[in-house]
Amino acid sequence: MDTAHINSAFGATRLQGAGKLTWWGLDIYDATLYRAGSLSSPEFALNLRYQRSFTGISIANKTAEEMKKMGIPDTQAVLWGKEMAAFFPNVEPGQSLTAIYTPKQGTLFFYDGKQIAQVKGTEFSKAFFGIWFDSKTSAPKLRTELLGQHCPPPLISEGC
Repeated sequence: MDTAHINSAFGATRLQGAGKLTWWGLDIYDATLYRAGSLSSPEFALNLRYQRSFTGISIANKTAEEMKKMGIPDTQAVLWGKEMAAFFPNVEPGQSLTAIYTPKQGTLFFYDGKQIAQVKGTEFSKAFFGIWFDSKTSAPKLRTELLGQHCPPPLISEGC
């Protein structure tokens, strides 16, 4: 995988973990977690390489639905869902979406290595990345594969 866009955000990256999301026996995407410099860095990137075709709207809706499961109020999840629907592209097998978090910038979104959006602030970032890294995730096996024996990013869990 080409990580030039991740390296340009961080300088040096370190792979923390990788896994696959499977739903009803269907491979949905391969996920990879990178950290900036060290595994305790507050900056990180999550890359999703899709194995199936999805519309940007369906990705945004599923993301908002997962945020609700994590405890985000419905009204906030709906607003963020609409915001994401405006920038998430349709994806085909082999294409990737990458979300990069830095405390100063919030979350930067990339489609096949090209920046497509920025959502500032920690509240959105915490809700978005919580889908994969929060202990209440609906994909605990994938969470374990991504985090390995290490802590989630500080955005999600201060100390563990």
